[in-house]
Amino acid sequence: MKYRRAEAKDHARDHLKGIWAAALQPFDAEGAMDEAGFRANLRHWVDDLGIAGVFVNGKQGEFFAMSQQERERAFEIAVDEIGARAGTILSCSDQNMDTVIALARHAEAIGADYIVVHAPVLHFLKSQDETLHAYYKYISERVNIGIAMWSHPDSGYLMSPELCARIAELPNIVAIKYSVPRDMYARLSRMVGDKLIVSTASEEEWLDNIVELGWRCYLCSNPPYLFQTRGDTRMRDYTERAFAGDIAGARAIWRTLEPVRHAFKSSRPPEKPQAHAKAWQELLGQVGGTVRRPMLPLTDAERAAIAHAFATSGLAPAAPAAPARAGAARARLG
Repeated sequence: MKYRRAEAKDHARDHLKGIWAAALQPFDAEGAMDEAGFRANLRHWVDDLGIAGVFVNGKQGEFFAMSQQERERAFEIAVDEIGARAGTILSCSDQNMDTVIALARHAEAIGADYIVVHAPVLHFLKSQDETLHAYYKYISERVNIGIAMWSHPDSGYLMSPELCARIAELPNIVAIKYSVPRDMYARLSRMVGDKLIVSTASEEEWLDNIVELGWRCYLCSNPPYLFQTRGDTRMRDYTERAFAGDIAGARAIWRTLEPVRHAFKSSRPPEKPQAHAKAWQELLGQVGGTVRRPMLPLTDAERAAIAHAFATSGLAPAAPAAPARAGAARARLG
């Protein structure tokens, strides 16, 4: 551990900054974890794109289709490959509490920076607040590592800003990935001040959130590596401009990504977000690979439509480099 439990909030305020990306997990043609491909992607994201940290084993990463052993292995690869020069936030989300705690303790033991725990599926309850407070309190008391909450409609409800603020009183609750309407996350951000780092996955809203809400952490989705290449880091560029106070310059760069956003969104087939994103990765020279059930693979026609849309985006394919790790600078936006 890089800090004690009581120091978790201070550590997050100092280090949970800049652009953090949610990793897709590459699988080979037989469905096995592609460890070499995952390592190559991680190096590219950090060394070429300057991504400050990586979120591993989220829904982008198909954690729901992986065994606990595979999830722990993905944790280990990420910490080993980039942990000396970028942040790691590892998702321990699961419906089974024993699995959550086991994954959290593993993340802690291997030197991860933080963990994420998705709010559990509780659609069968008419109200959830006391259950959720007890849930996060139970986890908080059993690990020292900083914990990010995650509220998303797929739990069957949304955590209210008031509940999130209450849970944020726990000493090692440091952040929330708040996948909710903007008025809710803006209200929470104003309620908690620097007690809790609030963020959401929308790249389109990121610039406004820097300017209007004072945010300094994008947490997180896949645009940081799907909308950028080694020679074209516009998301990073507009973020740096905004952090430096050049809002007009940041806005001008942000607007140039509209063709990329449109091409990406318009080419996504229904029910296939991971397969679509992996195909886009491959067009950028990254390692995508197949998806695991229950997710569906792309048809040939869908893959062709994605390639056509990519060609209109203005992005140029660029194969990731694989530089030696020794001596590489830790890439963080401050």
